[in-house]
Amino acid sequence: MRFAALFLALLAAAGDPGERVVHVVARRFTYSPDVIELQLGVPVIIELTSADRDHGFSVPDLGIRIDVEPGKTARVRVVPEKLGTFDFHCDVFCGSGHEEMAGRIMVSAPVASGGNSGH
Repeated sequence: MRFAALFLALLAAAGDPGERVVHVVARRFTYSPDVIELQLGVPVIIELTSADRDHGFSVPDLGIRIDVEPGKTARVRVVPEKLGTFDFHCDVFCGSGHEEMAGRIMVSAPVASGGNSGH
């Protein structure tokens, strides 16, 4: 039974193959990009890698917390449920300058489709 639950959790984390993927690289003492723009209600996969050492990725206001380890890709599926700007930061101490390792997620209203799409 545990295998089935693990499989379902991994499947859910994988998301829909058509979902947008945002690649984020963590390194002392920055994230690149340090601003992530998302749309309300539109699912996205954030893929995080570390260029040097263990880091964390924490977005308290969106309930996101994930470890980012060198040589591994960490993935988190996000479906923004509220508009606004949400700060993220590294919550794994990575040396002097760690407190500056931060960025923000900006969630805007979805862009309306139709009308001028040419279809």
